[in-house]
Order: sequence, then C-alpha cells, then structure tokens
Amino acid sequence: MRIVLISTPIGFLGSGKGGGVELTLNSLVSGLISLGHSVEVVAPKNSKLHESNVNAKLHFVEGEDQISWQHQDFNSHVSIPDNSLLAGMLEKAIDIAKHADVLLNMSYDWLPIWMTLNLEIPIAHIVSMGSESSVISNLISKVYAKYPNNFAFHSKMQANDYPFIKKPTIIGNGFNLDNYIFQDSVKGPLAWVGRVAPEKGLEDAVYVADQLGEKLKVWGFIEDEMYASKIEKLFPQGAIDWMGFLSTDELQKELGKCRGLLNTPKWNEAYGNVIVEALACGVPVVAYKRGGPSEIIMHGQTGYLADPDDKKNMLSYVEIIEKINRQKCREWVEKNASADIFANKVVNWLNEVMHEYK
Repeated sequence: MRIVLISTPIGFLGSGKGGGVELTLNSLVSGLISLGHSVEVVAPKNSKLHESNVNAKLHFVEGEDQISWQHQDFNSHVSIPDNSLLAGMLEKAIDIAKHADVLLNMSYDWLPIWMTLNLEIPIAHIVSMGSESSVISNLISKVYAKYPNNFAFHSKMQANDYPFIKKPTIIGNGFNLDNYIFQDSVKGPLAWVGRVAPEKGLEDAVYVADQLGEKLKVWGFIEDEMYASKIEKLFPQGAIDWMGFLSTDELQKELGKCRGLLNTPKWNEAYGNVIVEALACGVPVVAYKRGGPSEIIMHGQTGYLADPDDKKNMLSYVEIIEKINRQKCREWVEKNASADIFANKVVNWLNEVMHEYK
C-alpha cells in the first residue's frame, strides 16, 4: 500500500508542540514500513522523523501554525490563517496522493475533514481528540453519513464523544518497543509526563508528591508559562523538578528509573501515550479513571485508577504502588500496544476505507 500521511499543523515534528500525535505518527510510520508499505509524510518545515524511519519520505511545508482546538471555546468558529500551514500541507498531500492509494490525515481540524466531501482520493482520519469543537463534530457527522468507515479512534471512551457513530473503528495505539528499555527501579522518584497546560492537571500530581515529602519529576513541553508559574506558587519552592522536553530515547532512559507515573488529565484523553511509554519501561501508573487511560490501565495489575479529580484517592494508590509487578507492565504493552499490532489495525481499517471508493 502507498500511503500519504498528513501530520499535525501544530508545531513541527520533534518540537513537542504536537503532543501525543508526534509519537503516534512515528510509531505508525515504523509499523507500516516494517509491514512492507510505502509511506510519505507531509509535515511542517524543520520536522524530523525518528531515526528508525529513514525509509519514509518526508515533505516539508512552510506556513502559519493552526491554533489547537483544545485551547478554543467549544463553539468557536473555524479560523484559517493567511499562509495557512494546514492548507499548504493538504495541497502538497493531495498532489502526492495522485500516485498513492490513500491519504491518512492525523490533524484534528475542519479543513481536511471537509475536503473528504470534495476529493476522489480516499482520505482517512485518525481522530486524536474527543469532541472539542461543535463545528468539527457536526462536520464529522455529515461526512460519516456518506463515508461511514473514514474515521478511526484510539479508544472507546474517546469515540463515545461522537454518539452519532454507531460502530466506531477503534485502533488503539502502538509503539516501537525496541525504543524502550525495561528497568526494575522500585525505589525511584515519581514522574509526570505531558504538555504543561491546564487540561493536563499537573497541580494534582505535585500535590501527591508534596504530601509524600518528595519532588515530582516533570517532563514535557511547557505550553502555558503562566500556568506553570501558578503551580510553582501553590507549593513549596523546589517541589517540582522541571526536566524539560526530551526525545523518546532520552525520556525512556529517565522515566524507567521512576517507581511510578502519575497521570492527572482534567479532560477525556483520547488514549494516553505517556501511560504506555511508562508501562513499556516497567513503570506502573496511577491515573484518573477517565478517557483512554481507563481502558489501558489494568487496575491492581499494571497500576491503579483513581476517582477523577480525587487527588487524595490518587495519593492512597501511590502509597501502595510497590505492590505492582513491573514485569507485568511491560508484558501488557508487548501483548497490546506494539507498533506492528497498531499498524496492522490501521492497515485493516484503511482497506475498508479504500473499498468505499471502488
């Protein structure tokens, strides 16, 4: 299969701005290539794919970034900037796709979904968020009526945000496990990984670590400086150990040294990439029971699911985290979330999409 993949228009690949989509894209490209498929990626200028993806062709586009929908009001209008990066990426992808089998869109935005109604080329969409926009949800509903197979979701909880989709395609996610080293560090520090932004709930994780008299190690791109500063002022000086944004290779080395990962989203996470990354290193996870994480974590086996927004309940589980067998965490990922397992699900789905156009 010849696949043209459209990246996120929120920052270049490797910047950290694209959040989990960056990791998902690299994992998917790796899996598709290992299965013998041809992949071309259209992405913002300065993007870099993981070194294992040298066989994928990368096409660069310049332009102005889109504003992420998770930072807009649910009823916001569609905004397409002058010299739009997303429009340029679509234009480039459509041109390349004349010699391909299918377009695979990984950007959660109005324009590529709307183009589905105006293209002869099969175009499939991996939806990376729950319903964050009225106008996008309404458009997905309209496109779904004509092309019911063209959307795939990471989790059932995420798909539930789109109740008009009766039989959603759930593809989960997957990772190149060669990039993650198992470590049996039962006495290490506590970790938190993610974009530093209000919907990620970092303050709850800092509370838990502070109650235990510990520093919390925080890895991730600081998207909202004011939010980060506000959290610092809520707790004693030095309560947060800011570790910055690291590449997958560097992050997994450090993350594996931790005894547990805290996951504190205030919104419905579509999946929870960092949870699987932690498990792949043998690190158990304590997360709020909402969104994708509630489907990934096996309560009492690979971590614990705390009542949403109940940081004291989360603290009680962190206090018994050493009961989790770290080897079981790695085994769950190997059985459920490898790059090949993920890529096979995507390929099966893309074949259904292409069949609609015949």
